[in-house]
Amino acid sequence: MSQTEVPLRCTGVAVVLLKPFGEECKLLLLRRNSKVLQNVWCYIGGSIEEGEAAWEAALREVEEETGLKSISLYTSTLFDQIYSPAEDYIYLAPVFVGYVEGTGQVKLNDEHSEFKWVTFEEAFDTVSLPGNEEVLRSVEKYFAKRSPLHHLRITS
Repeated sequence: MSQTEVPLRCTGVAVVLLKPFGEECKLLLLRRNSKVLQNVWCYIGGSIEEGEAAWEAALREVEEETGLKSISLYTSTLFDQIYSPAEDYIYLAPVFVGYVEGTGQVKLNDEHSEFKWVTFEEAFDTVSLPGNEEVLRSVEKYFAKRSPLHHLRITS
């Protein structure tokens, strides 16, 4: 009896952006405006380009999708994971956490139709993809309610 494996593909990244609003930390949700996940509220995601490290793709995707450039980036040690029944593979994407520095304003590209800064409780009620809530609960605990561990910081 031969054993078949379901391949893993890690060709993209995800980023949860956090920003202080007074005493509260909020996160950015974007509404998709594309064939894939049309009208779904989610955090930032995108592909890793040729020659890029995953963290470089994360910073590029943040800038492309939101126009924000001043970000302190951390690895969360979490992964988005999705099984594709059509192609029989498991897609993994490392999740990064970015702290928005300064007063940068969000300027969406055409991949999204709208955005909103929300509390974690609002985000739990808004995100649609299975697994997103678990990722956000961990981000809330380790990045919003306390200072992140220094060794998780990505420095270029």
